[in-house]
Amino acid sequence: MVKKLDKVDVVTVGSGWSGGIVAAELSKKGYQVLVLERGQYKKQEDFVGTKDELRFSLRYDLMQDLSKDTITSRNYMDEKALPVRNNDQARLGSNTGGAGVHWNGISFRWLPYDFEIYSKTVERYGKEKIPDEVTIQDWGITYDELEPYYDRFEKTAGISGEENPIGPKRSDKYPTPPMKDTTAIRLFKKATKELGYHPYHMPSANVTETYENPDGETINACMYCAFCEEYGCDFGAKADPIITVLATAEKTGNYEIRNEATVVRVLHDGNRATGVVYVDTNTGEEYEQPADLVVLAGFVFTNTRLLLLSKIGRPYDPTTGKGVIGKNFTGHFSNLSTYVGARGYFEDKKFNTFMGTGALGATIDDFSGDNMDHTDLDFLHGFEVHYSQLGARPIANNQVPEGTPTWGKEFKEKSLHYTYRNLFITPQSGYTPKKHNYMDLDPTYKDFLGNPLLRVTCKYTDQDRNLSRKGISICKEIMEKMGADIVDTDEISDDVEFNHAYYTDHFLGGVIMGSDPETSAVNTYSQMWDMENLFVVGGSSFPHNSNYNPTGTIGAFAYRAADGMIKYLDNGGGLVEKGK
Repeated sequence: MVKKLDKVDVVTVGSGWSGGIVAAELSKKGYQVLVLERGQYKKQEDFVGTKDELRFSLRYDLMQDLSKDTITSRNYMDEKALPVRNNDQARLGSNTGGAGVHWNGISFRWLPYDFEIYSKTVERYGKEKIPDEVTIQDWGITYDELEPYYDRFEKTAGISGEENPIGPKRSDKYPTPPMKDTTAIRLFKKATKELGYHPYHMPSANVTETYENPDGETINACMYCAFCEEYGCDFGAKADPIITVLATAEKTGNYEIRNEATVVRVLHDGNRATGVVYVDTNTGEEYEQPADLVVLAGFVFTNTRLLLLSKIGRPYDPTTGKGVIGKNFTGHFSNLSTYVGARGYFEDKKFNTFMGTGALGATIDDFSGDNMDHTDLDFLHGFEVHYSQLGARPIANNQVPEGTPTWGKEFKEKSLHYTYRNLFITPQSGYTPKKHNYMDLDPTYKDFLGNPLLRVTCKYTDQDRNLSRKGISICKEIMEKMGADIVDTDEISDDVEFNHAYYTDHFLGGVIMGSDPETSAVNTYSQMWDMENLFVVGGSSFPHNSNYNPTGTIGAFAYRAADGMIKYLDNGGGLVEKGK
């Protein structure tokens, strides 16, 4: 029997950056905010002394348990999808703070082109440049409108950065200086400058100096210990929701988090959300949590699946192109479960790559978005080429040139010889949405609570492969300029497929944003067109993927969404932003 609880002002599903920002902003305004988190309760002190590569990088201790709840995946609509049981490339967050705890800390701004991709493509090249299967659309918002929210997120997280020499305008500089130089970063910058490109340090939430943010939360200086991705920070030096926005929310006295609470439905009367139903996974008991405002702030898969399970919005139909929930699933292109690029091996240079951070590195934007002329190119969007020094942890670091035996004396000799003599650069590419890439409910497989899993249908096209090949060729050019004696590059075959697996952890779409309710699920404040007191916040609202990491943009939109929620509650309801 479902137990009904006392009503709250706001119930939020998920405690990552999106949920944490919403909780902080609304609780500061005096609203009672309850956050429901499916994972365990965590605090910063839990991560002290936890540099255990086997536990976190191979057994994925901080990630979603895919034996209980996962997605199913297929390439074609006429084949049966299979459950994904491997966390290797999908670092899906669980526990307090979500993926914001174990992220690398890379915090780019997206380009003005990204938010007006359809209009800008048509304006420069004509409609015929857009392939029939590509479903790009404008977001209903411009970079200039979003820029103040980027600034707010960067100041909350203390982002350390160097200004992009060819990037969009900023209203203020980064709040903390860029990360340190290393021999490899200097080599990358020198080579790219000599080739006529414009390198700069990647923006980083691994903060370079002790910093107090506008809410009074302190982030410590980074120690360059190399345990960022997949790990919580020992030193409280990587901005995450626990030490920033959730700490701010807690201080208000208007915030509560309930852990090990798996939300299974959004309750509604057809016009308004009335609350959620969740299961206490310790006891198996079900609870109904009423609320005036419901916020879905989970990962892409969680948000999309909850709407489909709750029968909210119009499910996307790939055969007709009608509907929006589940539409425009995107990621980054990768090749058989790994990022692609060029690896260089050096005989006369050594690099200490064992020290680093998740966002230590340099990049170029000369090929990002529409920065290169696509007139004679057979793809849309672009790629940012970067070298990142994450820290070569001992288990994962064992690189040898192509053609080396995979065992035996030669393998051992070359493995030891090249331990300090190899570098990798990658072109992280934009991924345009396609008609055939979408999400719906799986008709066969269920989770541990008996609810249908989310099914992802995704296959690559020539657009994706050609873009990736172009990026790899630039990586090769740069690596040769850096002086590598051997350069190995990834080959992209014509038949590479999604292959029933996660390929990146930057998945987006499913509940996309826009100015037209016919082609979008939420407005630019992340408010559902079909249900005005339901907000869906996070990467699920992005109509396509950029060539950048998404967290900075997710944070910016979370601040904008919070502003929309405050307007909604203060004004007693209504759409914060009208559609066409």
